[in-house]
This record gives sequence, structure tokens and C-alpha cells, in this order.
Amino acid sequence: MIKTVSIETSTITPQEAYRILLACVSPRPIAFVSTVSGLGTPNLAPFSFFMAGGSNPPSVMIAPTIDRLGRKKDTQRNIEETGEYVINVVTYAMRDRMNQASAEYPYGISEWEEAGFTRTPSSIIRPARVSESPLSMECLLYKIVTHGEGPSSANYVIGEVVCFHIAEELLTDGKIDPTKVDYIGRMSGDWYTRVNGETMFELPRPPRVEKYAKE
Repeated sequence: MIKTVSIETSTITPQEAYRILLACVSPRPIAFVSTVSGLGTPNLAPFSFFMAGGSNPPSVMIAPTIDRLGRKKDTQRNIEETGEYVINVVTYAMRDRMNQASAEYPYGISEWEEAGFTRTPSSIIRPARVSESPLSMECLLYKIVTHGEGPSSANYVIGEVVCFHIAEELLTDGKIDPTKVDYIGRMSGDWYTRVNGETMFELPRPPRVEKYAKE
């Protein structure tokens, strides 16, 4: 039996809970989110509180938390104003520039230029997608669900994917080959992980257990 230390969340600060949470929910994919404000000012920011939802329709969720001053992040403000955003997958080759885009720039400063990324027009929505990303999803806002209040409280931004963009070089027999993407994932602290063909492994799902199957 594994020996554990139990910590009730009512006894620790949000900052302490944050550090533990990130170690428990790890590794996490990174959503590199491009938006524009209502006036058309572009923004680009990475979020590792990111997951897929269902596929009918295809949906995704990012969770921009309220910052330490009690303000919404620029990404959320822009999504609320326009209802549109693009989620771009981050690869190992993009890591340093993605990290630069996470710096706290003043509202209205474009991370595109600061971090050196290239814009490519989207097919349906106004925010551009990142040319350097091999996988992008154009999204329309479905709903924002808040949980808690004040700094570090959550805003679950649920979006419907209306267009996928896939680099041809990733395709094998018309399907995405995950070993070709060279993903990175977020860990806790300053740690990241790299996921490619050398570190991945297959684990087929077990067959149907007939004695428990319903007719």
C-alpha cells in the first residue's frame, strides 16, 4: 500500500492548491489561443487548462483563471466580445516562442509580433490561426461557466469547433499520425514534457466482455 499525506483543501491557500493541482493533473496539452478584441486587436496566449469535450458536435474547453489582481485575462475578454477563437496545437519547435507569448504584456499589445509567430487567415472566423502550428481548430463560443470568485477562480470557456486545419505532413492514409506531431505538454512548476514517436506507446483497448454485455 502506498503511504500518502492527506491535505484538505480548506486548510491551504489557493496558491498551495494550485501547485498541488498541477502536479496531480499532469501532463496537460497546451491550447495556444488566438483571439481578436471587438475592435480587432489580436491576442495570442497559451493555456494548459485545456481538454476536449464531445464530438457531436466537436467541442473543447479552456479555463482562463482570474488573475492575481482580480481581472479577466485578455483571451477571455476577447472571446466574450466576439464569440470567436482559434486553438492551435503547440509543438516542440514552437516551445520558446510560445513561452515568450505567455509574458504579461499590457492589454492591446500583440503577442504575435513579440513572440514572432505568423498569422494565417482562418476559414470561418476572424481570429487568425498560427502558421507554425500543424493542427488548429476554429471555435465559436458556446458558453462560459464560472466557478468561484476572485483571483485564481475558474472560467470554463466551452467552444464548438467549426473547422479543423491539419498539416498534410501529419497524414498517413488520410488519418493523423500522432507520432509525427512532436507535441509538448505542461507539467508543474517550470517543467514540460515532450511526446513524440520515441516516447509514445500503443495500448489497445481490451475486447468486449461478453458476459457483461447487454443484449
